[in-house]
Amino acid sequence: TAIVGALIALSIIALVLSLVKIEDVTLPPTVKYGMVFDAGSSHTSLFVYEWDSDKENDTGVVSQTLSCDVQGQGISSYANDPPKAGNSLRECLDKALKLAPSQKTHSSSAASPGFGAVILLREQNSSAADRVLAEVAKTMREYPVAFKGARILTGEEEGAYGWITINYLLESFTKYSPKAHTWVRPEAANFFGALDLGGASTQISFMPEGSVINWNEASKFTLYGYNYNIYTHSYLCYGQNEMLKRLAKELIVVRGELGVDHPCYPKDYNETVLLSSFRTSPCTNRSDPRLTLGDRNVTLEGRGNASGCLAAIKKLFNFSACGQSQDCTFDGVYQPRVSGQFIAFSAFYYNFKFLNLTEGQSLAAVKETIEHFCTRSWEDLSSSYPKENPERLPKYCANANYILTLLLDAYKFNETSWNNIFFQMKAGSADVGWMLGYMLNVTNMIPAEAPARVKGHIPSLWAAAVAFIILTLALGLAALLL
Repeated sequence: TAIVGALIALSIIALVLSLVKIEDVTLPPTVKYGMVFDAGSSHTSLFVYEWDSDKENDTGVVSQTLSCDVQGQGISSYANDPPKAGNSLRECLDKALKLAPSQKTHSSSAASPGFGAVILLREQNSSAADRVLAEVAKTMREYPVAFKGARILTGEEEGAYGWITINYLLESFTKYSPKAHTWVRPEAANFFGALDLGGASTQISFMPEGSVINWNEASKFTLYGYNYNIYTHSYLCYGQNEMLKRLAKELIVVRGELGVDHPCYPKDYNETVLLSSFRTSPCTNRSDPRLTLGDRNVTLEGRGNASGCLAAIKKLFNFSACGQSQDCTFDGVYQPRVSGQFIAFSAFYYNFKFLNLTEGQSLAAVKETIEHFCTRSWEDLSSSYPKENPERLPKYCANANYILTLLLDAYKFNETSWNNIFFQMKAGSADVGWMLGYMLNVTNMIPAEAPARVKGHIPSLWAAAVAFIILTLALGLAALLL
């Protein structure tokens, strides 16, 4: 009787399993990883991003998973020793490779370094720039990543990618809809402009009202199935560091003396520079006949003159080339009238953060704060900011006045539109910059992977079958014992 009961139970189990429906089951999408190097004129950083391989309308929904600051100066500083450029990246590369595979079981890696500010090195010495990039590529090929190549981005590319980053993080392109359980395009997207200030160059990018007249200054791209046209322009040699060099040079050549007043430096602060240092950058116009050749020292003597500082900085711009045109910044460069809200990041943000300038302050209050800071003595500043880099501290007055001149006189923001500028470095959990925008554009070129499908049981039926089998076995065992 027991044997017959067991056979009957097994027969019932077999019958139940045969009735459980088998169909195609979709596996979760694999995860792709991308690495981007931001090799600026003063520093290098590595960013790691991830996105699901199935993508949304051919573009990945990308999130930042790691940022790593490379030790040492910018890539361009290794012009005389290119192998060090590649070796400097190893520590961050090791961190990235430890992180990426551990995030998801199904993962792959893709590296797409984009070098955004080795432009000055190429302007000065193209062969040295090529050697530096060759060493970077050599190091990258030693790692198990799909290396896409190292190249120098144009300034306009940096500006456009920065604009993409900001508007992606602010969900202007695509937004997840809990109701539809998918990513959708916002019905009334609000697109922000981007203001980027680096060491060598500065960029402005925004979506102007109406059509862009001069399409040489426009950038066109496709994201999530939609086309976008924006105005973007990059000004090489108008970055923060190059501006300071140009300002010092102009003060020296005008006076032509061994001791020169510097209106932007704090009173009682002195800095000694070599005339030959102006020959290391194309931005200081090495062929300027007013610049006496030689290695003699010149002392820049701080005067803490706020109005004199602003006047000296304005002379760095050729505003007269625009005449009376309102669609022109300086040097005869076309720009449509600024419209909408803007995010000002990089050096824009860091300078205003140091000066404790907060969102919502009126333009008059900002000017008053900057003017007061410029009049403080070196003794006062150095004692008030003991932790601040002593080489950077004397330059905040010049930086702040330069930002005002760039935004107000060049880009033509005014008392009203000033309140549409927001100074910040993060949106959500990600860093604002060109890197994320660059990676989003790269995902357009990586083919989407269709979701993997395998044969499997419907989970609800399988669970019911298992419960029935357990109950049958329990009853069969009870019958045997009885």
